[in-house]
Amino acid sequence: MADYECITYEVADGYATVTLNRPEKRNALSRPLLAELEAALWDADDDKSVHCVVLKGAGPDFCSGYDLAGMQEFSGQPDRPRRGTKTIDDDSWHLERGAQRLRVFWDMHKPTIAQVQGRCLAGGTDLALFCDLVIAADDALIGFPPARNLGSLPNSMWLYHIGPQWAKRLTMTGDLISGADAALIGLVLKAVPAELLDAEVTSLARRLSLIDADLLSSNKRVINMGMELMGARTLQRYAAETDARAHRAPGTQEYFDAVRKGGLKGAFADRDRKFGDPRVRVREPEVRDDNGQVITP
Repeated sequence: MADYECITYEVADGYATVTLNRPEKRNALSRPLLAELEAALWDADDDKSVHCVVLKGAGPDFCSGYDLAGMQEFSGQPDRPRRGTKTIDDDSWHLERGAQRLRVFWDMHKPTIAQVQGRCLAGGTDLALFCDLVIAADDALIGFPPARNLGSLPNSMWLYHIGPQWAKRLTMTGDLISGADAALIGLVLKAVPAELLDAEVTSLARRLSLIDADLLSSNKRVINMGMELMGARTLQRYAAETDARAHRAPGTQEYFDAVRKGGLKGAFADRDRKFGDPRVRVREPEVRDDNGQVITP
């Protein structure tokens, strides 16, 4: 079994558990983490003792998104020019290459369960929504805030979980939805109290482990093929290309200027301040004051 630095990997009771292990960074997705994650998932898919995989995050959060500081560094050799992100094609190339790592959730034969607690933001939603099943804590917060000023979503599985209207409502505003409300609209399979989350996911993983792995694979792949016939795989390629174009939008350029002047944390704070409370309401009225705070009826 490989030694990992950014994740942990263990097999027991017929299923594998892969844990994002950068709690000090809220499990932000770095290039090394994504490489290790891909390797671990293929290892689990190859292991005959594994029937399904649980994906979770160490610490209070599932995943805060991509490690933007780390992603700005591109590897290369001094004597060989490498792609940056100056042109749309270069930018699109990097986005597509990154997306290919996440496609392992789709292409591997065995089912995956995302166990979502705390914040599941931006790239964290990419991980969760590529999994076959998502179970969240009631108080988890799920969303893609970078859609407010950093381009469009480079991966787009939202439509296939919640339909066009809720997909637009959440991705156009970058607002967040609680785990409990996410379950109401089908973004996650189920939401449970945070203290019961681990037991809930463990119970489902053990239940799946009672089924022959080849049968699990057959049923997963039939349903995934149905989604492919609805354009799911093609849409991911289009989403990456569109994000590269969206990086050239005036609003996105303003964000890059803000990062250069005040750093990532300051740019995020300036972006989100005017939105006030970031949470959407599914059943309750959502009337807001001038500061973006929901007015209680």
